[in-house]
Amino acid sequence: MAEEPKATFYADQIEEQARALGDKPYILHDNQRVSFAEFDRATCQAANGLAALGAKPGDGIAILMGNCAEYLYLFYGMPRGGFYSVPVNVALKGEGLRYILTHSDVKYLAVDDTLYPRFAELEGPVGAIEKVFVRRTTKEPLPAGTLSLEDLLDASSEKPRIALDPEAMTFLMYTSGTTGFPKGVVNRNRSMNIEGFKLLTSVLYKPDDVLFTCLPLFHANALILTAGFAMVAGLPFGLASRFSASRFWEPIRRYGATTFNALGAMVPILMKQPERADDADNPVRMVFSAACPANLWEAFEKRFGVQIFEGYGAVDGGGVLIWNLGDGPVGSVGRVLNVEWRLVDEDNHPVPQGEIGELITRVTDEKTGGVEYYKNPEASRKKLREGWLHSGDLFYADKDGYLYFVDRKTDSMRRRGENISSFEVENIVEKHPAVAECAAFGVPSELGEDDVMIWVRPTEGVELDLKELIHHCADNMAYFMVPRYIDVVDQIPRTGTFRVQKTNMKRQGVTERTWDREKEMPDLKLKK
Repeated sequence: MAEEPKATFYADQIEEQARALGDKPYILHDNQRVSFAEFDRATCQAANGLAALGAKPGDGIAILMGNCAEYLYLFYGMPRGGFYSVPVNVALKGEGLRYILTHSDVKYLAVDDTLYPRFAELEGPVGAIEKVFVRRTTKEPLPAGTLSLEDLLDASSEKPRIALDPEAMTFLMYTSGTTGFPKGVVNRNRSMNIEGFKLLTSVLYKPDDVLFTCLPLFHANALILTAGFAMVAGLPFGLASRFSASRFWEPIRRYGATTFNALGAMVPILMKQPERADDADNPVRMVFSAACPANLWEAFEKRFGVQIFEGYGAVDGGGVLIWNLGDGPVGSVGRVLNVEWRLVDEDNHPVPQGEIGELITRVTDEKTGGVEYYKNPEASRKKLREGWLHSGDLFYADKDGYLYFVDRKTDSMRRRGENISSFEVENIVEKHPAVAECAAFGVPSELGEDDVMIWVRPTEGVELDLKELIHHCADNMAYFMVPRYIDVVDQIPRTGTFRVQKTNMKRQGVTERTWDREKEMPDLKLKK
């Protein structure tokens, strides 16, 4: 019997799993069940539907939609017709939205009816967009001049008859844009490391596992690390519409999910929920976390009856993977698995073991390990210098080579000649029982360098005494890290992937309502 050919592209993997698994459930969303075979057909329909409307290979479609099966039909279907997609953050509006839709050169837009007004508010023609497809989630009629997404997907389910080009662009994933405009990270057919995915999922998952995500599909964590890994592993995954701390475990129990991905901010948020007798009564056996606070790691495991595996990766990380699969110390993201690496200072000199430096990794093949920013060769060159990919993230390493995430370079602060991790400040502040959430950042100091400022959201029903909070900080962090300025807020703005949006916080800075430690506690002496 002839051996089945290996999947070369992700589209091949979808087709291969459809043949092998047929009616086995793949997507579980609310009351919807989509099998592997149905997903194969739906992705073909998405590609054929766009082609039938005149789209040519190389054309793109932006996706401005909430979590749903149709999102995945478009994202994984477009490359089958030679097209590319652009997942768009659903929080964007105004000029931020216009920039993505224009810069990405898409000719088509798929948008939820509830989000369509964001697009309609943009004046004049928007970039190269020619047609808009609306996914109806209400009974309201289609906006004038638009087409139904349902009609787009009601096309032939035959496999598109085009030869897939390894160099064809499959999707653009835009970074959060902490400095300047967001950059579009280019992914091509050859970028998906199918064999690497297969190897990794074979280690991570059991045959009866069910994955789960409540993270937004405009982010790679949900799109690739959940939906993509589930496809490669031949496993179902539950898809929630959004993250809800109070109802987080309900869909997990309903779907029988045994594993989910948690961004670090989710862990303290879930731990702040009132304890329940059935907290550990859930089917989850393992949680894949990114930046889990070390002090909550074992407490989270014990309370919810799970095991945490920590990891690190980035959309523009060149495929570098770091995992702590229970074989490394609590708090460590693990060891670099697949490339040579270093931690370096601002002058690219290696730092001693235990000291903080930027992670850089050796790139031997720019096609597989480099990063390409769309229409931005200067940023691409800056990212990859002299054969080393610069992550932009700060770590320190222990004597055994385990890495510990410290902060993003753009979020670090400097005071009294010392570098300060916003991540560490936030972690300590959030240990206070009256603090639900914290965001730390630097504001200009009259003495040069930075003063530390924090925004805090109090725990509901608990009175927050700011002087008491400062004493808590002084008892638990180095003197130069203790915040000077505090704003008490009702909400800390976050992206859909729980990253705190600090750009506007820094721009706002110190105002008349800001609490100033040096004015309110002039006699406080911080111990050096």
